[in-house]
Amino acid sequence: IAEHEGKQIYTDIDKIILSGNGDTLRIPLVMYQRSNKNTCMHQKSRVQRGKCIIKGQVLTDGATTLGGELALGKNVLVAYMPWEGYNFEDAVLISRRLVYGDIYTS
Repeated sequence: IAEHEGKQIYTDIDKIILSGNGDTLRIPLVMYQRSNKNTCMHQKSRVQRGKCIIKGQVLTDGATTLGGELALGKNVLVAYMPWEGYNFEDAVLISRRLVYGDIYTS
């Protein structure tokens, strides 16, 4: 989030450089870094080169944000039930639409 108004003078996959108030600010971006939960952290710049930036504007998107808003995924109704006689940690999705519509296909 931008701390003050300015202008983006340079953007790259690993940094954003802003100018404003007579200062130049370099903001490093996280690129495919491992988190404590063994997931991948990655940030992408949201502003274009040469554009003016206002205070409080979101500058990057990450794994859990899209367009500056929280985007954690989709809610799904599930039922826990035995699967072929096993009764521990087995879950079956109850929606044909999820299967046929490839909603959760990676």
